[in-house]
Amino acid sequence: MDISNVYNKYPPITYKYTSTKEYVDAFPVAYRQHRADSHCNLIHGYAFSMKFFFGTNDLDVRNWAADYGGLKELKEVLQDQFDHTLLVAEDDPNIDWYEEAQRRNIAKVVVLPKLGCEGLADQLYKFVNGVYIPDYWGVGEAKRLWCYRVEVRETQSNMAFREGHREWNEDLFA
Repeated sequence: MDISNVYNKYPPITYKYTSTKEYVDAFPVAYRQHRADSHCNLIHGYAFSMKFFFGTNDLDVRNWAADYGGLKELKEVLQDQFDHTLLVAEDDPNIDWYEEAQRRNIAKVVVLPKLGCEGLADQLYKFVNGVYIPDYWGVGEAKRLWCYRVEVRETQSNMAFREGHREWNEDLFA
């Protein structure tokens, strides 16, 4: 197998400056992996931790890579989607049951395209770069700064991340 094509398509990028924002055990959620061949196919819960890595080669006028104070709205979005919610994959065969639980005010249900740490990290990576930075911080910041890594942690021992770079020209809305 020739892996040189992978490096040509996704060359490693290193930024001069990185800032991180981490939310530790901040988002208690319940969900299930309906495709799992294990106990993970049952509804279970975690207090998710999430970490965002912002990279740039040029600091802003305050000599910052990223403005931590400008992340209040991101935390609100995360809380709305992950704080005391029941996450459901849009292709879950029991989605009607979850929708009924929401109608009865038994659960706050959030339907997402993918679940699991990898799927959630991918969705958050695309949201932060494709929507959050340009819409909340502006086009100038979107050109200067990139959230190149998003980690989603279920427990101290289970974590997955999504990494990427502007230069890879990925479709953030696919």
